[in-house]
Amino acid sequence: MADVPDDRAADPDPNPPKDVTISVADTGDADRLADLWVDLAADQRRYGSRLEAEANRETIHETMLRHAVTDTVLLARREGVTVGFVTFGRESGRYDQDITRGTIHNVYVEPSDRGVGVGSALLAAAERELEAVGVDAVTLEAMARNDAARSFYSRHGYAPHRIELEKPINDDPVTSDDG
Repeated sequence: MADVPDDRAADPDPNPPKDVTISVADTGDADRLADLWVDLAADQRRYGSRLEAEANRETIHETMLRHAVTDTVLLARREGVTVGFVTFGRESGRYDQDITRGTIHNVYVEPSDRGVGVGSALLAAAERELEAVGVDAVTLEAMARNDAARSFYSRHGYAPHRIELEKPINDDPVTSDDG
């Protein structure tokens, strides 16, 4: 659900604004991270996300604790207040591949802090962390209807690799009456 940043610069700057710091989160940040993730998930519903934001708060809190312990969550802070985050990790799976991939799981920037480079700085920092652990390529997902997010990631060099398709079971055009 890496979907929200809206840094509009044509040439993304990997450095945060002067008054923003990017740092590794610790377990004490889990409550605030869960709050921000709930905001992210709630916002993504308008683009067709099926995630129920508030219903997943406890699960995401535990997930954020794991990310904090494994140093796979970075925070953007302005004047000591967390205004954004990125979660990421090295892809692990059952299949052998010809590259080592990392995944950006979530990127979120508070609406009032968008458009000034916070999202670009978080993304660049996560990419550097993934490169440091030997990743050859980075993947992420964005909602198909979220044009701003898709444009943001495109400006950062991301291109479609795999497309997920969905069909509601009750809308089967083959079995519907075209009468």
